[in-house]
Amino acid sequence: MYAIVNIAGQQFKVEEGQKLYVHRLSADSGSKVSFDEVLLVANGDNVQIGKPTLSGASVEATVVDHLKDDKVIVFKKKRRKGYRRKKGHRQYLSELVIEKISV
Repeated sequence: MYAIVNIAGQQFKVEEGQKLYVHRLSADSGSKVSFDEVLLVANGDNVQIGKPTLSGASVEATVVDHLKDDKVIVFKKKRRKGYRRKKGHRQYLSELVIEKISV
């Protein structure tokens, strides 16, 4: 059984017991969160598609930890002009474990 759910503005395909990294959520570590924007639920051949979301469906997850992603280097250069800019970025993430998909 899997579901497609909207979490923090992004769509993810989730299954029960799956570990997932999403943009930082405001929940504390160890707390449970519920997502109501379920777009699709599939259980074998039985597929339910929302218009745009399924009413009454939800995905429950536990926030395991908050962390930072690997550094991404942004380097800009224009040749022969002496223009060089180097910046780094580390995205703040939340680690989730999907507990239950309910329809």
